[in-house]
Amino acid sequence: MSQELVLTTANFEKEVLQASQPVLVDFWATWCGPCRMMGPIVEELAREMENLVVGKLNVDEASEIAQQYNILSIPTFVLFKNGQVVDQFSGAMSKEMLRARVEKQLA
Repeated sequence: MSQELVLTTANFEKEVLQASQPVLVDFWATWCGPCRMMGPIVEELAREMENLVVGKLNVDEASEIAQQYNILSIPTFVLFKNGQVVDQFSGAMSKEMLRARVEKQLA
């Protein structure tokens, strides 16, 4: 059972790019309605998936990282394995859809 990480410019490299486990990064903002809707779903996934680290990165507070990964709309989810992007997708979805998308890459 893991908790969501609050990702920042200061800890992104250590917590995501150097992580030993796959990391799902939720690019979001406080003013984004769909992001707020996805919040509880992402939190549940973080608690339920022991083989995955889940982090949230506020695009307003870390805009340079959002630009680096070409985040054009939010919420956007980026899955990293061994410091590399293995999947990227955007928009609100059900927990089942999000879990299926992540599990497909973890298999």
